[in-house]
Amino acid sequence: MTPLSTGDPESIGGYTLLGRLGSGGMGVVYLGVSASGRQVAVKLVHGPYAQEEEFRTRFRQEIAAARKVSGAFTAPVLDADPDAERPWMATLYVPGLSLAEVVAKDGPLSLRQLRALGLGLAEALRDIHRAGLVHRDLKPGNVLMTEDGPRVIDFGISRASDHQQLTMTGNMIGTPPFMSPEQLASPRDVTPASDVFALGSLLVFAAVGTGPFDADTPYMTGYQVMYEPPDLDGVPEELVDVIRRCLDKDPAARPDPAALHRLLQRLPESDAVAPAKTGTSPRPRPRPAPTTSVTEGKRRRSRLLLTGIGAVLAVTVVGVGVAAVKSNPSPATSGKSESKPTATARTASLPAGWQPWRTALRYDVKGIPLDYNTTGCVASGTALFCGGTGTTVARVDAASGHVEWRAGTRPQEARPIGVRDGLVYVYEEPDQTSRRVVALDAATGQRRWQRDISATVDAVMYDGGLLTLSPDSSSFVAYDPAGKELWQMSSQDELCIPSALGGRPYAQCSTGTELGEAPIDLMKVGPGAMTEVAVLPKKALALGAVDGNPLFLAPQTAKDVYDGSYERPYNALLLVDLEANEVKRIALARPLTGAATLVNGVVYFVRSDGTVTAVSADSGRELWQRTTEIENLSAPVVSTTYKRVYFANRFGRLLALDSRTGAEVWRTPALADPGDKAQDIPPSVLLVKDAIVAMAGDTAFSRSPDGPKGQ
Repeated sequence: MTPLSTGDPESIGGYTLLGRLGSGGMGVVYLGVSASGRQVAVKLVHGPYAQEEEFRTRFRQEIAAARKVSGAFTAPVLDADPDAERPWMATLYVPGLSLAEVVAKDGPLSLRQLRALGLGLAEALRDIHRAGLVHRDLKPGNVLMTEDGPRVIDFGISRASDHQQLTMTGNMIGTPPFMSPEQLASPRDVTPASDVFALGSLLVFAAVGTGPFDADTPYMTGYQVMYEPPDLDGVPEELVDVIRRCLDKDPAARPDPAALHRLLQRLPESDAVAPAKTGTSPRPRPRPAPTTSVTEGKRRRSRLLLTGIGAVLAVTVVGVGVAAVKSNPSPATSGKSESKPTATARTASLPAGWQPWRTALRYDVKGIPLDYNTTGCVASGTALFCGGTGTTVARVDAASGHVEWRAGTRPQEARPIGVRDGLVYVYEEPDQTSRRVVALDAATGQRRWQRDISATVDAVMYDGGLLTLSPDSSSFVAYDPAGKELWQMSSQDELCIPSALGGRPYAQCSTGTELGEAPIDLMKVGPGAMTEVAVLPKKALALGAVDGNPLFLAPQTAKDVYDGSYERPYNALLLVDLEANEVKRIALARPLTGAATLVNGVVYFVRSDGTVTAVSADSGRELWQRTTEIENLSAPVVSTTYKRVYFANRFGRLLALDSRTGAEVWRTPALADPGDKAQDIPPSVLLVKDAIVAMAGDTAFSRSPDGPKGQ
């Protein structure tokens, strides 16, 4: 604990503050004391987030969830006020180090200590599950070691107060070394058995100092969790069978907390037992490198499976960070515009009969979910084709929001691949190991044709066809609108994925288990030929094309960083000049971070904290930067008519910036009750003529380009 600093309050909610316990991106944690002398941990939200309706909604839901849990081995919520000027929450103060700190300081636990730890955690999970909840992030940092047993903390509030090493993709929440296979594969469908798997991994960590699936990268860790047996070397033999049952890949085969409690009670309470199976000192164990003594076909499959896992584990920051500050601020860098630009009066070009609308694309059906966590719409004329919940795709009238037809009967959240020539292309997965692309009649929703494709690599549309990878991932296959095979080309002895840049078909290839682990070969693909165009650095990111020439981002560092709050910095643009047959490096004025999107010759960097930076794709010159204070913005869409850049966020708030200066033109309030999926699924926005169409969760809605005054 550190003393209170200048600016810290002396009390919160009637609790006198004694000092600071810690501070993070979301707020400050204080040690407080009630009038009766009870010590509490008081979490106070930072001021900027208190102004966000979305954050308050999420914070309120998290408090309600945490209050459902009570028990001897959890830290209960004692008091809270999510509606205060700065929301706060008080939990019982639990003195003690975390399990991670104890193992780092004193080494692995003895068998007697492991038995006590397991019994306490089993009881904690019993109480959590009785409340109808699943923890989903049971890890060493979330277990406090106290004199009277372990305490599970940060349940229900982990998204708000702990974003270190936290992986969130869609509604996935957890830390890969302590996640279950089903949590990695289908995060929406985790059951209490997932927490039991995490408990098994946590006991291995406590016993030997590392987890049973640790690997060099989170992607390899995910692969180990899903497909490999656990590494139990060094675990006391008396505990091995119990842990192996917890770590069964089949959730139904794992013991529930009550059964686990009985199994652990049978363990000896004394440490005078047989030594660990390995007989070696319990120190962190290096994981063996992946075996290469397999056939080429198996090796290729392993690479592609890892690529799929990598897509699942792609880190997206749902919390907010500190806004970037320009070293040489200009008037366009402030958080609020000094004066809003005056828009020239104009008549918007809208679909005939357009009115503001809102449509819930929820259609409940049963079945194994196909969940890519990318709901959204693609447009053709005034028709929208949207992926929601429970349908493969729905055709929606852009003027009214009326659903004209639905296709598919599987629970699904996947945006259509695209629409062209009267066909809308979607994915379909007959089972967990295969996938196909399906072409539907855009007018009727009837199936025109289908083709089997790679289960782990996405298809892309290019001018003239659809480029896919074959089911065995051995070759590229191109199809025309009628489903006829145009050509097929071997993907060579590398990991390759199809890509469409400037409407042309390409392959991005590299060695290793994931794209970008080694330098990337950009290859032209076509009938009978696969020709190298350029070699790009590791972790280079494809943006699109400028005047037909592919454009990439060059990373300042290509190192693998396993941290949920990390955003990779980029310091240059790489333009592949096809005519000159060279790669031109265009330096940026300073390294930039955030999700990058190329639109009309401008690269927009959008950070998780709402900071937007616009950079010229031709020169690398920074055009403007705006700190919007709206977290989790979508990729931008640009109106050349209104000279605006539009964004949506997870809760349905819309934002319009002047595309020339970055000045804020308008913003709308968040949607009222956007649904329970809004906070977990990335938002999207597009234009149909001048009408703005956005999606928050599985809710699609349309608004006027005039902003709040036009509604």
